[in-house]
This record gives sequence, C-alpha cells and structure tokens, in this order.
Amino acid sequence: MKKQDLIFILGVTVLLLPFFICKPVSEWYYAFNASHGMIMSFLKFAVLSTLGEMIGLRISSGVYNRRGFGILPRMLVWGVLGMGINIAMIIFSNGTPVVLQYLGMQDAVQVMHETLSWKKAGVAFAVSVSMNTLFAPVFMTLHKVTDIHILTQGGTLRGFFTPIHIREILINLNWGVLWGFVFKKTIPLFWYPAHTITFLLPGNMRVLFAALLGVVLGVLLAVGARMGEKNTGS
Repeated sequence: MKKQDLIFILGVTVLLLPFFICKPVSEWYYAFNASHGMIMSFLKFAVLSTLGEMIGLRISSGVYNRRGFGILPRMLVWGVLGMGINIAMIIFSNGTPVVLQYLGMQDAVQVMHETLSWKKAGVAFAVSVSMNTLFAPVFMTLHKVTDIHILTQGGTLRGFFTPIHIREILINLNWGVLWGFVFKKTIPLFWYPAHTITFLLPGNMRVLFAALLGVVLGVLLAVGARMGEKNTGS
C-alpha cells in the first residue's frame, strides 16, 4: 500500500465515519434526507460515485487523479445522475408492484410493507429487474457520453459547459465494451441482486445502501471505460 492509498483511505474515513459513529450527525442526515431527498441524492452521488471512479482509475492506472480526469465536472454529472436514480427508484418501487397486481398478484403492493418473506423478495427482485433493464442502460450510456465529453475537454469546468457533441460521441462509442461488459455482465450479475437487496431494506436504510452502491457503480463504470481505452489502443 502506497502513501497515496493511505491518504485516500484516511480522507474517506474522515468524511464518512461521523455518519456512523456520531448520533447527532446521523440523525441530521436522516432528517435532512427525509425532507430534502433530491438535494441529498445530488450530494451523495456527487461525492461517493466520484470516489468510486477515482478508485477505478487507481485500479487501472495506478493513480487517483490525473491531468484531464476532471473531478469537479464528474461530481456535477454524478449529482444530476443521482437525482435521476432517486426518481427512477421511486417510480419503479411504486410502479412495479402495481404492474404485478395488474398481472394477477393481488397482494404485490401490500407485501412490500410486510416483514421479510420469499414473496417480498420476489417482488423486490421484480422491481430491480424492471429498473435495471429499462432505466440502467439509458443511464449508463448517458454517463459514458458525459465521461467522454469531460475527457475531450481536458477535465475543466469551463470545457464541461461547452456543447456536448452527442451524435458524434454515440457513433464512436465502444459498444462492444458497453454491451459486453457494462450491460451484459454488470447488470444481471451485480445490479439485479444488489438492488433486490436495496428494495428489501426499510426506506431509511435504502438511502445509505444506495450511497454505498454509488461507490461500486463508479468503480464498475470507470473500469469499463478503461477497458474501452485499452481495446481502442490495441
């Protein structure tokens, strides 16, 4: 373990530990999240998913940051995407049980408010599959577009606010990696079960768990991006 790893771990520990060991801080967090959920979604994904991308960069390139990486633009992107994820979770967690009820499972809505059971796990899995199948591919593609834009503009905030050439980026995307790794592998093998657990948790715990998954999300997408760079280089 190198000095940069120790500094990074220490910084993350100092940032997150108060939320776990300090009751007033955790109480403030839950209260603020309950009344300002969208703001907290922006903040938690801006911080944690960007940390995940930094970890992904460390895994693939040996550093947590480098010229042109664009930490601040990435935080802005993740903040906005985090609000979108929050909206998606609300839509699918409420809508999927209604669809199941329409299809004949009459207690699908009610079972999500009951204690843990196999039936509840089945509904939670259906919610996860629905969200990750219908929403996640669009979300991940959008993230990739913004990732390329940030890198193309040198990682600067000024460059970030220039027009995004979406058509050109989509044409030149490495769809082999996006499909073969990000969609085909991470969605069914990781996100289906991970979000099944998320939707089994009480509402106040989903926030914390989703924040932790934000770190993993950043790592997976960053590793996928590095895979694309290697394939392009070869």
